[in-house]
Amino acid sequence: MKSIFTVIAVLICGSQLFAQDKNVPSKWTLEACVTYAMDNNISIKQSRLNQENADISKSEAIGNYLPNLNGSASNTWNSGLTQNITTGILENQVVRNLSVNATAGITLFDGLRNLRTFQRAKLEQLSSQYSLQLMKDDIALFVANAYLEILVNKQQLAVLVEQNNVTQEQIELTRKTVKVGNAPEGDLLEIEATNADEEQQIIVAENNLRISKISLAQTLLIEDYQSFDIADEEYDVPLTDILSNSPEEIIAKAKQERYDVKVAEQQLEIAEKDIEIARSQLYPTLDGFVNYNTRESDRGRTVGGGVDPDEPTQEIGVVEATGQAVVAPNIRVETAGPSSFFSQLSRNDGFTYGAQLNIPIFNGFATRNQIKRAEVAAKRAEFELDQAELDLESNVYQAYVDAQGSAKAYEAALKSVESQKLAFEYAQQRFDVGVSNAFELSQSKFRLTNAENRLINAKYDYIFNLKVLELFFGIRVVDY
Repeated sequence: MKSIFTVIAVLICGSQLFAQDKNVPSKWTLEACVTYAMDNNISIKQSRLNQENADISKSEAIGNYLPNLNGSASNTWNSGLTQNITTGILENQVVRNLSVNATAGITLFDGLRNLRTFQRAKLEQLSSQYSLQLMKDDIALFVANAYLEILVNKQQLAVLVEQNNVTQEQIELTRKTVKVGNAPEGDLLEIEATNADEEQQIIVAENNLRISKISLAQTLLIEDYQSFDIADEEYDVPLTDILSNSPEEIIAKAKQERYDVKVAEQQLEIAEKDIEIARSQLYPTLDGFVNYNTRESDRGRTVGGGVDPDEPTQEIGVVEATGQAVVAPNIRVETAGPSSFFSQLSRNDGFTYGAQLNIPIFNGFATRNQIKRAEVAAKRAEFELDQAELDLESNVYQAYVDAQGSAKAYEAALKSVESQKLAFEYAQQRFDVGVSNAFELSQSKFRLTNAENRLINAKYDYIFNLKVLELFFGIRVVDY
């Protein structure tokens, strides 16, 4: 169980929270601390970003079902020997051509890849939600532990101050009795030595309290360490029947309520879905498409033509054997300026449509290896799920044993304080009538102080262990 809290501590301490808000309370309650951490902890913010990424992945998966539409346009100039688009004759010329295209395509079949990608996106979305809740639970538990540590240090300091006040009164009374000769001076020296020791303990307790406050303030990134303080609350041991449940019952409940195993289960389902996605690449894909295109040019257009009446024929060659000329009709083409821009676009447009089938045959084992990698990742996710279940059982058993042990320690501490109080009262009475000396009284008082400090530690340790166990049962530290 300690390893879990060590991981949580590293996680939280490694995280940074945004700077203190101007409207922060002067006295922080546990609920205020946890709520502030829920709103500002960077680890939680990163988990929320992961959730946004999962939402984007789901949107992409939905978009795979929709057709795609792309358009293009180009305007080019060609110079030199190029074909005259009006006459079809190669000429040295400079010509400008404009072409416009629009293509729409849709996937008709892709081996169910789109379906499985959509299913994976939903699993990823659910996994990110579980991860966010798990992060919140861990951070809330860490903040609660730091908060209770401050309460422990506060109450221990109060006990030491109260005991020292009694010692101060004893010094005054003993000084008077020594002065009139009813007590030896050694008693006064003994009580003064006890006072010095208690003052030293008070200084140590004040330092421990200051350090615990600074630790929680740094966790919340409260820069004003000096004025940071928690509310003066008294926490009693909660009335709970959590220990009346067996560890097996708590484990069964934890598997339903805790997110450790749920996250691992979702990761395994995602890995299995990745195998299906990889295998879909073995199947053919069928795509449908339709294309619209048109063009426009600055070249002139043909408006008429026929045999040239002035030169009806033209020589196109000579017969080598006879030397006789070979003639052909001399066709005259009449041209005019180019048609209007929109007229050409309307006259020259056309559609192309069809379907394209792609059949994977061989790609250098790339697809096969991708499937094998996905299978390895799924096996690793399966092992991680087994480990998560084992860790959960181990943590529940450890929390159960800790709670039982702290309950017994708390009961023993209560009895010890009661006994030490009676012993101190008896020692005080013996000292007042001169039967015992100041050393015996100081030793009895020292044992009482230690018993009260142990009671404070036992009480809050018991409270914290109960909260840990309740968290496995689905009962959170505070509502968030």
